[in-house]
Amino acid sequence: MVLNFTGQLDAYSEKQFTTFINEVLDSNQLSVVIDLSNIDFIDSTGLGAMVQAAKKCNESKREFRVVGNPRVVQTIKLVRLEEFLHLAPDLNTAISKLTA
Repeated sequence: MVLNFTGQLDAYSEKQFTTFINEVLDSNQLSVVIDLSNIDFIDSTGLGAMVQAAKKCNESKREFRVVGNPRVVQTIKLVRLEEFLHLAPDLNTAISKLTA
Protein backbone atom coordinates (compact mmCIF):
# COMPACT_ATOMS: atom_id res chain seq x y z
CA MET A 1 0.00 0.00 0.00
CA VAL A 2 1.34 3.44 -0.95
CA LEU A 3 0.36 6.43 1.18
CA ASN A 4 1.06 9.83 -0.39
CA PHE A 5 1.32 13.00 1.66
CA THR A 6 1.61 16.67 0.75
CA GLY A 7 2.29 19.88 2.64
CA GLN A 8 4.24 19.86 5.86
CA LEU A 9 4.89 17.16 8.43
CA ASP A 10 5.56 19.12 11.58
CA ALA A 11 4.23 19.81 15.07
CA TYR A 12 1.03 21.25 13.61
CA SER A 13 0.18 18.31 11.34
CA GLU A 14 1.73 15.43 13.31
CA LYS A 15 -1.43 14.51 15.23
CA GLN A 16 -3.52 14.25 12.05
CA PHE A 17 -0.74 12.26 10.33
CA THR A 18 -0.36 9.87 13.28
CA THR A 19 -4.10 9.33 13.63
CA PHE A 20 -4.40 8.55 9.91
CA ILE A 21 -1.39 6.20 9.89
CA ASN A 22 -2.62 4.34 12.96
CA GLU A 23 -6.09 3.89 11.48
CA VAL A 24 -4.62 2.54 8.23
CA LEU A 25 -2.19 0.21 10.00
CA ASP A 26 -4.88 -1.05 12.37
CA SER A 27 -7.27 -1.83 9.51
CA ASN A 28 -5.02 -4.21 7.54
CA GLN A 29 -1.72 -6.10 7.50
CA LEU A 30 -0.35 -4.81 4.20
CA SER A 31 3.20 -3.59 3.76
CA VAL A 32 3.47 0.19 3.58
CA VAL A 33 5.33 2.74 1.47
CA ILE A 34 5.05 6.29 2.79
CA ASP A 35 5.65 8.71 -0.07
CA LEU A 36 6.89 12.07 1.21
CA SER A 37 7.98 13.32 -2.22
CA ASN A 38 5.48 16.18 -2.03
CA ILE A 39 6.25 17.21 1.54
CA ASP A 40 7.60 20.76 1.70
CA PHE A 41 8.98 20.52 5.23
CA ILE A 42 9.55 17.91 7.93
CA ASP A 43 10.71 18.67 11.46
CA SER A 44 11.67 16.56 14.47
CA THR A 45 8.02 16.00 15.38
CA GLY A 46 7.36 14.68 11.89
CA LEU A 47 10.42 12.46 12.10
CA GLY A 48 9.17 11.14 15.42
CA ALA A 49 5.84 10.26 13.82
CA MET A 50 7.68 8.40 11.06
CA VAL A 51 9.70 6.47 13.64
CA GLN A 52 6.50 5.48 15.46
CA ALA A 53 4.95 4.29 12.19
CA ALA A 54 8.06 2.24 11.42
CA LYS A 55 8.01 0.71 14.90
CA LYS A 56 4.36 -0.21 14.55
CA CYS A 57 5.10 -1.93 11.23
CA ASN A 58 8.08 -3.75 12.74
CA GLU A 59 5.94 -4.97 15.65
CA SER A 60 3.31 -6.33 13.28
CA LYS A 61 5.96 -7.95 11.05
CA ARG A 62 5.17 -5.93 7.94
CA GLU A 63 7.52 -4.16 5.58
CA PHE A 64 7.86 -0.38 5.70
CA ARG A 65 9.58 1.98 3.26
CA VAL A 66 9.86 5.75 2.96
CA VAL A 67 10.39 7.81 -0.18
CA GLY A 68 11.16 11.51 -0.08
CA ASN A 69 12.30 14.50 -2.06
CA PRO A 70 15.86 15.86 -1.63
CA ARG A 71 14.89 18.09 1.31
CA VAL A 72 13.15 15.25 3.18
CA VAL A 73 15.96 12.81 2.38
CA GLN A 74 18.55 15.29 3.64
CA THR A 75 16.65 15.72 6.92
CA ILE A 76 16.27 11.95 7.41
CA LYS A 77 19.96 11.39 6.69
CA LEU A 78 20.98 14.25 8.97
CA VAL A 79 19.55 12.36 11.95
CA ARG A 80 20.74 9.01 10.59
CA LEU A 81 17.33 7.40 10.26
CA GLU A 82 17.68 6.28 6.64
CA GLU A 83 18.23 2.61 7.54
CA PHE A 84 15.61 2.48 10.28
CA LEU A 85 13.01 4.08 8.01
CA HIS A 86 14.14 1.95 5.03
CA LEU A 87 14.60 5.05 2.89
CA ALA A 88 14.28 4.27 -0.82
CA PRO A 89 15.56 6.51 -3.64
CA ASP A 90 12.23 6.52 -5.50
CA LEU A 91 8.73 5.07 -5.42
CA ASN A 92 9.37 2.29 -7.95
CA THR A 93 12.38 1.07 -5.97
CA ALA A 94 10.42 1.14 -2.71
CA ILE A 95 7.57 -0.86 -4.22
CA SER A 96 9.89 -3.38 -5.85
CA LYS A 97 11.71 -3.96 -2.53
CA LEU A 98 8.38 -4.79 -0.90
CA THR A 99 7.74 -7.61 -3.30
CA ALA A 100 11.33 -8.86 -3.48
